Amino acid sequence: QVRLVESGGDLVQPGGSLRLSCAATGSIFSTRVMGWYRQAPGKQRELVASTTSGGTTDLGDFVKGRFTISRDNAKKTMYLQMNSLKPEDTAVYYCTAGPLGSFPSYWGQGTQVTVSS
Repeated sequence: QVRLVESGGDLVQPGGSLRLSCAATGSIFSTRVMGWYRQAPGKQRELVASTTSGGTTDLGDFVKGRFTISRDNAKKTMYLQMNSLKPEDTAVYYCTAGPLGSFPSYWGQGTQVTVSS
């Protein structure tokens, strides 16, 4: 079983920065792929970024140049550095994980990010 715990969500002004963290417990196999999804009110959940234990990363076009995803495999922790935040980045951000070919299989509870002046 895998447990994912997010932290770092907050209220921030447009143009500001936040760093989200996700601590994972459980099988390393089951966290081969980790990523961040987000869901804004009235919108579908969307994949923001993902990363593999081998270091491959992928970012949605809507955050490229502003967000960076990284992970510390030894600590089983993933990060999302968010810069130049916009009001449209407001959403609940979910940490996700899963084995290769079965991502995402596990979800965290979510952390709220609000970008507003």
